[in-house]
Amino acid sequence: MFRHKALPFHRKALMTRAPAFLAACLAVSMTVAASPAPAAEAPFEPGLMRLAEVLGSLHFLRNLCGEKGDKWRVEMEKLLESESPNPDRRARFIASFNRGYRSFSGTYTRCTPSATEAIARYMKEGETLSRDIASRYGN
Repeated sequence: MFRHKALPFHRKALMTRAPAFLAACLAVSMTVAASPAPAAEAPFEPGLMRLAEVLGSLHFLRNLCGEKGDKWRVEMEKLLESESPNPDRRARFIASFNRGYRSFSGTYTRCTPSATEAIARYMKEGETLSRDIASRYGN
């Protein structure tokens, strides 16, 4: 019983961190889009692919745990728009997002404390990735 009562507060706390994470994603997409390096050779490419995977995971988990809408899919669309990738690179971004989504859709059918913890970890990882990419490769 105690966990169940504490869970809504924890969800609310996680939901309030979303604006900071979204702002960081936007900063990364704007910073990286200005980079002249070819996508295949870009040192930030693995980080961007991981960010796409994190966004896919958050899209599934946050909706599972009560957030309604496509906020995280929209963030992925913004990342794609800012990157303007060629078709092959675009397919890799989408595959990363889908991999993140599917990695949890096969495991969770309802919001659990474990799912809520996964949300917290992925929010933190996404923020860290966004900040690191922007600080290392920003103009």
